[in-house]
Amino acid sequence: MINNISQQDNTNYKSFKNDKLIVMIKNKLSEMMGIRRMNMAETARIAGLSHVAVFKIYHNKTKTIELETINKLCYALDCKIQDIFEYIPD
Repeated sequence: MINNISQQDNTNYKSFKNDKLIVMIKNKLSEMMGIRRMNMAETARIAGLSHVAVFKIYHNKTKTIELETINKLCYALDCKIQDIFEYIPD
């Protein structure tokens, strides 16, 4: 069973196995923006994304993210996909 749950720990997808919470994908956008000392407005401007789009990803308010959006974030932050999203196997 997979549930989309927004949490402050920047985790997008979680599942439960034997009543134990298992993190599957960790969103590290806020960490990368902090390392680059970039705010949401600057990230959105450089990436060519709306401020709302960056806000939703930053705060885990989205269920899906298009590859084009991820590509633009990687460009703006000069990083790799794995710097923004981390897969954590259960």
